[in-house]
Amino acid sequence: MSSAAPSPASADLPGWRHVYSGKVRDLYVPADVPDSDDADRMLVVASDRVSAFDHVLSPGIAGKGELLTTLSMWWFDRLAGDDGGPRIPNHLVDGAEPPTEVAGRAMIVHALEMLPIECVVRGYLTGSGYQEYLASGTVCGIPLPEGLADGDRLPEPLYTPAYKAPMGEHDENITFEQSVELVGEERANALRDASLAIYARAAATAEAAGLILADTKFEFGQDLEGTLTLADEVLTSDSSRYWDARAWREGASPAERMASFDKQIVRDWLSANWDKTGAPPELPAQIVDRTTARYRELLERLVA
Repeated sequence: MSSAAPSPASADLPGWRHVYSGKVRDLYVPADVPDSDDADRMLVVASDRVSAFDHVLSPGIAGKGELLTTLSMWWFDRLAGDDGGPRIPNHLVDGAEPPTEVAGRAMIVHALEMLPIECVVRGYLTGSGYQEYLASGTVCGIPLPEGLADGDRLPEPLYTPAYKAPMGEHDENITFEQSVELVGEERANALRDASLAIYARAAATAEAAGLILADTKFEFGQDLEGTLTLADEVLTSDSSRYWDARAWREGASPAERMASFDKQIVRDWLSANWDKTGAPPELPAQIVDRTTARYRELLERLVA
């Protein structure tokens, strides 16, 4: 797998004009649009930048952009029918190749009208959901049985939508009823049903690879015909929590049972070495290397 050096976030690429950079991804639009068929296209480039606690850290995670893009593209193909299930429409432009400067870590996609809801599905009790459960016996206001422990499988997967807040603000958990107010009952039902169906398919794929898909989040938009379309990234280490199934069954501590294939190594190191005031410290090489290895292991286990 190649690891082309990322271009500066503000640099234009041949045929593309840079318009926006987030914490991790850079967005481009066609520089010239002689063909009306290209007018709705965008280029999304995943950088090697890594963020935690609302800060972009230094250095980046070498190869992260390519690893996550490869995984996302693999999942888009699976959900388009490669896993034997019904086709889930996605935002990829068929046959379009990104510029060679960002090959492997970029996607050419159709521009969509993005819906203001982050579609979260939780199959296991952990993270902020577990903290709420300890306090009130609920997750996002949904009552759960008594006696559940951190990392336990939920009786059934929960759909817990969030409102996608304006740039620079935190997303806010909302009820299903509030999602209906935002996008209407028909669209809210479609988002819930699609999210739960995708989670079920992905969880089965993960299970076959000896992995647990504990939770994940999806983003959807709609095209000019109003078709609900899966967009952004999908089922990557940055949008999902994966655990090793054997470690979950046999681990002696929560840390062993729920060691995730993502940047938790970075978060743990920062928590132990930074009081969250001022600029965060530079990440040690061993933390970067361990995080890269964790991202790569997940990809290799899933696509093997």
